Amino acid sequence: MSVRETIAQKLSIKFAPSHLEVIDESEKHRGHAGWRDGGETHFRVRIATGQFAGKSRIAQHRAVMEALDAELKGSVHALAIEVIAPGAPVRMPTEI
Repeated sequence: MSVRETIAQKLSIKFAPSHLEVIDESEKHRGHAGWRDGGETHFRVRIATGQFAGKSRIAQHRAVMEALDAELKGSVHALAIEVIAPGAPVRMPTEI
């Protein structure tokens, strides 16, 4: 299983999100710290889940990072986290 698939699976199991995107952005970081041939080092996660209701942004991000502890201690160099309110419109990658 790829790192992207592992991240998606762990977040799906932990948070039962209504929306989840796991985007491998490694190629954008070619030549930067932590980059390796084959990618799977830099990721962006967009997640919407009712489990984050009432939690601060820091608590939301910590929860995601705790769920992905093994990956962050292993092959993942960078993780960008975007928490989306359930039911909110989702920005498409071209809008970023």
